[in-house]
Amino acid sequence: MSPERATEHPAAAAAAEPGNAYEALNEGDDPRWAYGTGFADPLAGVDTRVPSGVDAADLAGYCLMLGDDALVMSHRLQEWCTRAPELEEEVALANIALDLLGQARLLLSRAGAAEGAGRDEDALAYLRDPGGFRNVRLVEAENGDFGHAMARLLVFAAWRLALLDRLAGSRDPVLAAVAAKGVKEVAYHRDYAAGWVVRLGDGTAYSRERMAAGLAAVWPLVPELFARHEVEARLAAAGVAADPAGLRAEFDQVLDQVLTAATLARPPERPGPVRAAGRAGEHTPALATLLAELQSVARAHPGAAW
Repeated sequence: MSPERATEHPAAAAAAEPGNAYEALNEGDDPRWAYGTGFADPLAGVDTRVPSGVDAADLAGYCLMLGDDALVMSHRLQEWCTRAPELEEEVALANIALDLLGQARLLLSRAGAAEGAGRDEDALAYLRDPGGFRNVRLVEAENGDFGHAMARLLVFAAWRLALLDRLAGSRDPVLAAVAAKGVKEVAYHRDYAAGWVVRLGDGTAYSRERMAAGLAAVWPLVPELFARHEVEARLAAAGVAADPAGLRAEFDQVLDQVLTAATLARPPERPGPVRAAGRAGEHTPALATLLAELQSVARAHPGAAW
């Protein structure tokens, strides 16, 4: 999901020679060769019209929520490139980030189409200020150590997998198609994170300490995942969205199973009501810092192509 670069890619000259590797990467009409080529389109043959009786503005807002979750989490995972404990983990985290970036592209494109204001996925990703983002605050928090990263990924993936599993039956055919593809991806994300949580939690005294600290840092952001925004409530009643409050039981069951295997205790939660603050555009300063980096090239060179 990059702005198109104005100058030709250095490898483009090689594409003129038939049968080379770059040409194979660049099959299809999408000029963004680094992502989205050579894969089956999950929306092929899907009716992209807004379902009857569904408010287009609500649908656009909901797709922004889900797309922003994926986009911001993808960026946080990409920040682990060159920083993970092993090269294999860098590759794994980069692949997970790419899965989420793919989900973000589809969801932001759906949001722009439903909104009808002429904004495409790039405009939504690169040209909104922090207050226009609708992601949960879990994904925007600054990275900590590897234990923190695995705690956040486990929490995020367990929650998102439960969400996507329900959205596979959405009345909106586009959401249903995106969710059906995403379930397969996020199931791996959850299992990958769970494996590391168990490995670190049931490992050495130091790894256990770091894993417990990561969970403690992430846990205050968990209740917001299940707070219901008014858009989610309306679309859940219309059979389009998933009620976030209904995801908690499955989430708890998964986390209890993983934490038991990791010999770790569940961190305590603060009692009292919780608002869907991120869904309402209320964010921490960490999001502004993240977006300053994510959006810097697009804002410095508006309309550029690459």
